[in-house]
Amino acid sequence: MSQFQIVLDGESLITPAAIATEFNSNRIEFHEEHLATGRAEIALILNIAQQQFANGREPYEIIHRLAGSLHETRNKYHQSVWQNLIPIIQGHAVSEFFLKDPFTRWSFEKPRGYSGDAQLLDFIYGHHSIAGEVAKATPLGRALYDYTKDASSSVAVRERRDLLTSHVDDIAAKRGGEAEILTIAAGHLREANRSIALQERGLKRWVALDQDPLSVGSIARDFAGSRVEAVDGSVRSLLTKSQKLGQFDFIYAAGLYDYLAEKVAVKLTRRCLEMLKPNGVFLFANFARDIQVDGYMETFMNWALLLRSEFDMWQIIHASADRQTIDARVQFGANRNIVYGIIQKRS
Repeated sequence: MSQFQIVLDGESLITPAAIATEFNSNRIEFHEEHLATGRAEIALILNIAQQQFANGREPYEIIHRLAGSLHETRNKYHQSVWQNLIPIIQGHAVSEFFLKDPFTRWSFEKPRGYSGDAQLLDFIYGHHSIAGEVAKATPLGRALYDYTKDASSSVAVRERRDLLTSHVDDIAAKRGGEAEILTIAAGHLREANRSIALQERGLKRWVALDQDPLSVGSIARDFAGSRVEAVDGSVRSLLTKSQKLGQFDFIYAAGLYDYLAEKVAVKLTRRCLEMLKPNGVFLFANFARDIQVDGYMETFMNWALLLRSEFDMWQIIHASADRQTIDARVQFGANRNIVYGIIQKRS
C-alpha cells in the first residue's frame, strides 16, 4: 500500500493516542489490580482464538466469538483499563491472522494517515475500487472479510448511506429543483451515486467538503459535469468562516462526529445551523454506544471512535440551539448501531 499522509485538523479529530491519553489520565482506584485481571482475561481469549486458527476452525466462528468476547471485556472494565489492554491485544501473535483481512489491515495501517477514511468505507460498501485489495488477500483473509464487511457496524454504515440519499432526494423534491446540499467530510460521496435528484439534475448544487485531497480529487473526477462541487475544506475552515459557501437546504455530517469531542461538535452544529436556510435541515450521525463489535474495531482495526448515546446526542443539540428556533429529534438506525440527530431550522 502506498503511504499517503495528510495534515489533519488536529484540533477536532480524535486519534487512538488522544483517546488513550484522555482515559489513562483519569485512572480509577485499584487500577493495577483491574489491569492485571484484564490482562489474564484477554490472554485466555486471544490464546483460544490462536488455537482455533491452528486447528482449522471456520474463520467466521473464530472472529465472531472473539468479537463478542472483546465487547464483553470492554464493557466490564473502566476505560482507563481498557485503553491499556488495547496495545497488549494488538501485540498478540494472533493479530497476524486478523490482519489478513484486507478491511481490518487497511484500518489498522491507515494508509491515508487517519481512521475512517473514504477508502475504508469502500470496503464496507463493497465498491469496485477495493476489488484489487480483496483479490490479493489469502483465502483466510477473504473469509474474514466476509465477516467484517457484514458485521452489524458495516450493515449500519450501508444503511446510513441509503438514508442520506433518501434525505437528499426528499428535500430536492420539496424544493422543486432549487435545493442546495452541503456534505461535511464527504469522503467519496458514495451516497450521491444512488441519488435520483442528482441523476435528473433536480438539484441546484451539492457541495462536497473534505480535507483529504485524495477524496476531493475522487469526487471531482467521478461527478464531473454534475451538480456536485468538490471543495477542499475542514472543520476548522467552517468554524473560522474562511470559506464562503452560502446557505443550504440540507447539511449533513455522516461520520465526522465519531471523531469530535463534544465542545467541537457543539461549535460545528451551531455553525451548520447558521448556514441553513429557513426550514433547512441539519443531520449528524454517530456510532452508538454498545455496538457489538466495538472491541474488535478499537483493537485489531485500531479504529478509535467516540461512541454516543441518545442522551449524548441531545446534549449536543441542546447546547447548540435555542429550542424555540428549531425542531429536533434523535433516532436510531434499524440495527441501532448508528444514532442520528436531525435538526430543522424554523422559518
